[in-house]
This record gives sequence, C-alpha cells and structure tokens, in this order.
Amino acid sequence: MNNQTQMNTKSIISLTLGILSLFIPFIGMILGVIGIVMYKKASNEMTHTQQDGKGLAVSGLICSIVGIFIQILPIIGLISFLSAKTVIE
Repeated sequence: MNNQTQMNTKSIISLTLGILSLFIPFIGMILGVIGIVMYKKASNEMTHTQQDGKGLAVSGLICSIVGIFIQILPIIGLISFLSAKTVIE
C-alpha cells in the first residue's frame, strides 16, 4: 500500500556537508571534498535503486564545489600578499 520511494541518505549527507563547507573556515575544504565523495556514492546508489534525492545530491555537489572555492580564495590571497611583500622588501 505504501508506494512512496525512499529518500537516499547519502544525498542528504552530501547536501549537509556542502552547506557546512560554505560556512566553516579551514575545515570547510575537507567537508567539501567529503561532500563531493558522498554525492558520487549517492548518485551510484540512486542509479541502482529507485530512491529519491537526486536534487539534494546535485545541490550538495554544487555547495561543496562553491565551498571549496570559498576556502581556497583566502589561501591564494595570503600567498599573493606574502609574495608581494617579499618582492617589495
């Protein structure tokens, strides 16, 4: 009687890690990478089973990628600042 398909848990985890990677400094890069891995696992599971959650997984992938880039920008800025400072001296 229950015809509802089940939500994929890994897609929810991917979205959660992707959102956390946007807001947590330094650790966000690691969370973003784990979020991408969880997206891949969720995507593989959803192709083999009839579970829902493709939109959540894709949103987790996008948030994870953006979170990684947000974490990389201060590192690039710091490196360029320090290299420019040594050139001036």
